[in-house]
Amino acid sequence: MKLIWALFDDRAGEIDDYLRFLELIEKKVQSGPPKIGDLSVSAQQQKILYATVYLQLYNLVEATVTWCVEEVCDASSRDGRWKPGELTDRLRREWVKSRTQGKFDQSDEMRLNRAVALCDSLVSNSPLSNWSVERGGGGNWDEKEIENITGQLGFNLVISPDVQRDIKRHLRDELGALALVKDRRNRLAHGSISFAECGAEVSVSDLRELMSRTVSYLREVLTGFASYIDGHEFLIPAARPAVGDLG
Repeated sequence: MKLIWALFDDRAGEIDDYLRFLELIEKKVQSGPPKIGDLSVSAQQQKILYATVYLQLYNLVEATVTWCVEEVCDASSRDGRWKPGELTDRLRREWVKSRTQGKFDQSDEMRLNRAVALCDSLVSNSPLSNWSVERGGGGNWDEKEIENITGQLGFNLVISPDVQRDIKRHLRDELGALALVKDRRNRLAHGSISFAECGAEVSVSDLRELMSRTVSYLREVLTGFASYIDGHEFLIPAARPAVGDLG
């Protein structure tokens, strides 16, 4: 998980740098239209700049989920150490789905071939190799969907009371932080709102608060996944390495 933490910090740092830039613009507005070199930044342009923060935050949310789920699959198949029968019931179901379901409609022959390949793997008791979990989400990642995917993988995501309260406490339009990020991202993506409309009546302070709550929640998601993986909780208890054998 060290690489994932580093990637997360880099992405969060990008957003923080961008907000610093917006803070400079907002401060300059107090003494007239801010300028970048000889160019003035209009109020319309300022709103557009603000709106992109929602896209950056949603990118961080979806990337975090993607990294974590992929890490579970990688951990279970690393070094060919474990077999499908050693996965927990929930995770084994996901492995079977990955071996039997395609992303698109399949012919009878293709479905048969996938079923035969699954049987061959089970009969030969082959170790786990590269596989992936169907994450779903589809542009709708918020705390509810994140809780759903952790349940799908077979572990209970524990979020501290303070962070749980903050992520659900309404910020705007009766939406909590992740729900607001998801809503604005989708409305921008589907064209139901313009960037200028999205960035209207929003301050950098508002965006800072939105980022703070989002990042705090995602850090606890990362911690939960790290604990799940480091404790080999993706395996049935009898297959988990002893404490001195966690290499």
